[in-house]
Amino acid sequence: MAGALYVVSTPIGNLEDITFRALRILKTVAIIAAEDTRHTKQLCNHFGVETPLTSYHDFNKEEKTAILLERLHSGVDVALVSDAGTPVISDPGYFLITQCISGGISVVPIPGPSAVLAALAASGLPSDVFRFEGFLPRKAGARTKRIGDLRHAHGSLIFFESPHRIEKLLGALLEGLGNRRAVIARELTKRFEEFQRGTLKELAARMRDRHPKGEITLVVEGAPRRSAAGDEDGVNENEDIA
Repeated sequence: MAGALYVVSTPIGNLEDITFRALRILKTVAIIAAEDTRHTKQLCNHFGVETPLTSYHDFNKEEKTAILLERLHSGVDVALVSDAGTPVISDPGYFLITQCISGGISVVPIPGPSAVLAALAASGLPSDVFRFEGFLPRKAGARTKRIGDLRHAHGSLIFFESPHRIEKLLGALLEGLGNRRAVIARELTKRFEEFQRGTLKELAARMRDRHPKGEITLVVEGAPRRSAAGDEDGVNENEDIA
């Protein structure tokens, strides 16, 4: 009987966010496939997890997938983790998971911390519909096209960005979407967790005056929705918000 691949969410900052189930799985599988074994080793040492680690990232995924599939087909269980949060969400793992499914291997999610959901939940922006975009393309042309495709999306938009590029992203979004409400969530669950709320224009101005550090999740208001009477529900995207 084949083993199972457990897709395990790990803390995005605060180690207290690990779940009892995640720890049980990490302690009982035969091997943990980690994006960065040095990073995951610190987590394992903190919680007394002695399971062997092996690296699994975008640069060795084909070679390591073959090895892990062989182990899984032999009957052992494997855990997949990223450096923080849920694997596959802007992190390695998709190739391994698709190969497991094709090979008849059970893929079991172990849910837990997520920067996407944490930022959205505390943003104060609509959460009934949302769209996660991750990191937008770095090249200006491709980024502008992607933003243009999002102009009429009604749900809240969620992006990842590095601190030294956040000002440029805010400017591109302001130009492509109009001056919408937005929230910068920085260093989520960590000691210096911070939320910056305002319009895209206001946030871009603030970022010019400071040099933020740490990981950033940006939530942006979606396009206004039309009511039954045909009126737009929300702020005109071409107007400033007081």
